Amino acid sequence: MFRSGNGFGYSNGIMNRNPNPQGKGLAPVLDSLTASRTQLSVPPKRVDQISSELFTSLFVLHSEFHFKPVPGKRYCLYRKADGFRLSLITPAEWGDGRFGQYIGECVLQPDLTWTLRFDERAAQDQRLLALIESQRRAFEQRLAAAESLDSALPVFDASLPFFRRVFASALAHSLGLSMRKSGILGLSYRQAQGLLPGPGARERDA
Repeated sequence: MFRSGNGFGYSNGIMNRNPNPQGKGLAPVLDSLTASRTQLSVPPKRVDQISSELFTSLFVLHSEFHFKPVPGKRYCLYRKADGFRLSLITPAEWGDGRFGQYIGECVLQPDLTWTLRFDERAAQDQRLLALIESQRRAFEQRLAAAESLDSALPVFDASLPFFRRVFASALAHSLGLSMRKSGILGLSYRQAQGLLPGPGARERDA
């Protein structure tokens, strides 16, 4: 998906494993995430699936939250005046509109990508849809401008708080594995699109 503001920030590098990055007790989070990354079983994915999953996952990861997400658990996404927030609390528990506009339900998948299912009312919000479309176009432009698909992955995003930064790194690892399996690792966005079947791919190469 997207985030409000100036768009996603990408940079390449290695995450510094600070044993106490935001207070006591967070080092085990890194250990457990490292273990889950080594056990990932991800399928090969086409570039259109990679693009969609990266867009949606970065939207969630750029939303505010301060907890360690668990694969398979459902979380609620809200829109506030100053951005978006991921919460454990449902709209019914918050009360009507007390925590902003309810956008939909997010789930961290076993391969550490995110999905978002829109609430029916949010899906009819034309201003929200226009913002999503605008952010999607900007996202596509950044992918097209990247030297390669993998260079656009959020290997290290220093602008994110600890939990979001760690899961962005895990997302990059997961999608990188999928790209390697599908043979598009190291290709540019346009090159990878050219491998898609059907007349659309042939038109792009023309």
